[in-house]
Amino acid sequence: MTVDAVKNIEDLAAFVAESPVSYLAARTVARRLQAAGFTELVETEAWDPQIATGRHFVVRDGAIIAWAGGAKAQKASGYRVLGAHTDSPSLKVKPSSSITTKGWHQIAVENYGGALLNSFLDRELCVAGRLTILEGGELKDRLVRTGAIARIPQLAPHLDHKRNELVLDKQFNMYPVWGVDPAENDVLGYMAKHVIDGEPVDPESIVGYDLLFADSQPPRRFGADQELFASGRLDNLSSVHAGLTALERYVADNADEHATETVMLAAFDHEELGSESRSGAAGPFLEDILVRLSAARGESTEEYRRSVAASFCLSADAGHLVHPNYQGHHDPTV
Repeated sequence: MTVDAVKNIEDLAAFVAESPVSYLAARTVARRLQAAGFTELVETEAWDPQIATGRHFVVRDGAIIAWAGGAKAQKASGYRVLGAHTDSPSLKVKPSSSITTKGWHQIAVENYGGALLNSFLDRELCVAGRLTILEGGELKDRLVRTGAIARIPQLAPHLDHKRNELVLDKQFNMYPVWGVDPAENDVLGYMAKHVIDGEPVDPESIVGYDLLFADSQPPRRFGADQELFASGRLDNLSSVHAGLTALERYVADNADEHATETVMLAAFDHEELGSESRSGAAGPFLEDILVRLSAARGESTEEYRRSVAASFCLSADAGHLVHPNYQGHHDPTV
């Protein structure tokens, strides 16, 4: 492998490790964009017309849209959009999260986005996501992330009399274990201590949450010549990372100073749920940004429609090579 390829893989590994859930993926992208000279915009505030030709980004929940406006862009100039998604199939913490079974403290979960259940067995799992708190009469969001705190133990072979024929039940077999009596079984109380974007919060102030499990095992290269790479959440952090690094290189070369179009990365959330949420690809996020950029350009409705017509959006997602152990699941003509 070339030196550049190794550096890119190592950067991807670090990016995935920092992004166990969509909220943290958007946060990681935002941090790197700020380091590259991008400025964050807030949707509830007025935007200066200069944003049309600047380097900016907007975070909405677990999604982020960033752009580098071409300095030579005119009215009705097009957009070059790379679309990806920040979320991955996982196990989502239920509203009633704390349960105790025969002395084992567990966390109630549900399947998010068609997760491959057996891939979560016998792994040390962390929890990450967002808490919504009521503080001073205002609702505020706080990001949280724990270390490896839970595990979904496989049934011992001595108790699995059918041996390798056990079918996992999403309702009863997938609750992670995270403690035993006499430890206190208070999931939200524990999460309140693991805020990563501020001070710990009062558990009583929590009025809502969106928390998911993720494998805490770090990505790594392997193989005889270290030419293979293993990681969770490559669907679709691999595409988000590709779009991010491309945008970083684009502005490092000052390519936007000579461009007549706007280059944009749109990393949406909720791909695994159908994308019709306010931060999903089929939701209003991208259109909201384009309409405001159009206003900053001073475009008429006619010119905005021409801008859209002169644009393209490439949907980037992970694909599948032929699996050597399951060749029958692939197109035989490929």
